[in-house]
Formats: sequence, C-alpha cells, structure tokens
Amino acid sequence: MTTKLNPFAAAPQVMKSWAKASMDVAGSLDPGLVALVEIRASQINGCANCINMHTVDARAKGETEQRIYLLSAWREAPVYSERERAALAWTEALTRISEGHTHEAAYAALKEQFSEEEQVKLTLMINIINGWNRLAVGFGLWAEWTDPVAAKAARAIAAT
Repeated sequence: MTTKLNPFAAAPQVMKSWAKASMDVAGSLDPGLVALVEIRASQINGCANCINMHTVDARAKGETEQRIYLLSAWREAPVYSERERAALAWTEALTRISEGHTHEAAYAALKEQFSEEEQVKLTLMINIINGWNRLAVGFGLWAEWTDPVAAKAARAIAAT
C-alpha cells in the first residue's frame, strides 16, 4: 500500500488533538475491552494497519492468540464474557449503522452490562476507532507495528 497523504504532517495540530482524545477515551476504559473493540471495528472496516497495530497491542496487554483469532466469530466462540459480547455487539451495530438501524438489541445488551457513563465512553471509543480506520484506509497509511514498545512510543509522540 502506498501512502497518499500523511495526516500528521498535513494537519499536525488537529491530528495531535485527535490522538490525545483517542488516548484519553481509550484510557478511560478497560484496556482488554478497548483492544477487542479496536480489532473488531478494524476487521469490519478492512483496516489492515489498525488490525496489525491493535493485535500487537492486545498481545502486549496479555490477550490470548485464541481470543484474537476468534474475534471475527465472537458470537459462536465461548471465550468472551457477557460484558465483552455486549461491547462487541454495540461495536458492530455502530460500525455497520449504514446497513440499517437495527441496533436496539445491541443497545439492550449494552444497558445490561455498562453504566450510562461507560456506555458513552464505549460509544466514543467505537467512533474513534472507526475514525482511525477511515484515516488509515482513506490515506493508505501503514506502519510496521511488530514491536509493542515502539508502537506505544509512536502513540506517545503523536500525543505530545
């Protein structure tokens, strides 16, 4: 993939703000749950860069290979908690909202598992990862995210 445009170079201040907001919202939720949401939305959106980055991050946070590999089939896999299932259903409903407004069942599950504050934070997280996916796919972004320490350092630099 060839990068069409580097958004960090083209609009550094707004991208710095975007990266900070992203990190603030992600930091307000359970890191394991954030990783699952980031990976699942990125799978749906076909964002290779984000799938690559967030699977590296998930492994670094202790996520198992089994749960990462089964994420695209989470409904059939017995390895996710009810809370994770509610978050994944909400992620899919919001990420696929253009396919029809059928998110009521997902919202009912969300309400059972998350407080109102957590619902807002999770919804913001889903919006943020969808935004990152669109930036990466739209501008052809690719970074080699094989080293979790380097990935964390790169995000910290973007947030300063």
